[in-house]
Amino acid sequence: MRDRHLGTGGFCCALTCHCRSPAAFPRRGLFGYGPVEETRKKVISVIIPAKDAAQTLPACLKGVLHQDGLRFGTDYEVIVVDDGSIDSTADIAASMGVRVIRQANAGPASARNHGAREARGELLAFTDADCIPASGWLKALMGAFTDARVAGAKGIYQTVEKGWVPRFVQCEYTYKYQRLAKQETIDFIDTYSAAYRREVFLQHGGFNIVFPVPSVEDQEFSFRLARRGYRLVFCPAAVVYHRHDLQVGEYARRKFGIGYWKAVMLKWLPEKALSDSHTPPSQRWQIILLGLSLVTAMVGLVFHPAIWVSAFSLAAFLISNLPFFTFIAGYDRPVLWLALPMTLVRAAALMAGILWAVMSPPRIRPQPDKE
Repeated sequence: MRDRHLGTGGFCCALTCHCRSPAAFPRRGLFGYGPVEETRKKVISVIIPAKDAAQTLPACLKGVLHQDGLRFGTDYEVIVVDDGSIDSTADIAASMGVRVIRQANAGPASARNHGAREARGELLAFTDADCIPASGWLKALMGAFTDARVAGAKGIYQTVEKGWVPRFVQCEYTYKYQRLAKQETIDFIDTYSAAYRREVFLQHGGFNIVFPVPSVEDQEFSFRLARRGYRLVFCPAAVVYHRHDLQVGEYARRKFGIGYWKAVMLKWLPEKALSDSHTPPSQRWQIILLGLSLVTAMVGLVFHPAIWVSAFSLAAFLISNLPFFTFIAGYDRPVLWLALPMTLVRAAALMAGILWAVMSPPRIRPQPDKE
């Protein structure tokens, strides 16, 4: 386990929260926890959508149930929404004493919304079944809401994986976190580590259920809130650990899906094609530059001067990545050898996803944003 990948580095969350000290909880059941029967209102509800998550859910719930300075069942509740699992996901969740809601498979957006409607907390926290929240995760998210103006907060990913690809993925995330840390308000919140005021969440319809798979439904919701003037903040002390992509193919497939669904989303949020608080502008240009390089290279087979345009575009692609490469050199230098090929894979996969969305768009319409 490498410290530079587990700590929050130079980030610091100045927000604090005053919570009651932890108390003992009755221990019984398979994983040492009994059911919680309290129905009174909680400060915060943790909502975890889960589909066939029997392998990862136990570790996730163990992390959620051991939160510093908070009493499970008194200060917060945990809701697992079983989204049509065919394994033992629901049984595992029930054995660990958390609330279980079952529904037919409808996707993570629908599952999170279902949990939000049933939640008893004034705040809603979200994470995923393949994440393991750090012990200070929930308190850090809650601390953001001591400012009454804040409607939503975003935490961070870290990984314990030692492979080359997951280490590169962590470099990507941490590079973007540096960008977020410089901004007083953000417009981009991922649900792996997120929280919202329940009233605001429900008022605006929650996540868009037209997204049938994990994709950009979390981005789309935060973009909608930011468009309406709500204050969203970055809280880097809210850490969850995650198993990042292990193979290049896995990474490329994920980026293809992001490109596809983001192209769909941009039809009703076109301004986000230009910028958002999370994605460096250079990453958008890299998709264009790589596409231009490939097209002009093919044209160059019959019209030779076009080769120069291809070469110039590829050089511009490389130059646009220099700030990211410089960051990697200081953050995790051994990964630097992988940086150029992986950024090429990233741009190519995103471009392919966008093109596929243009050529074969899904037949969906945006969910109306409630007032």
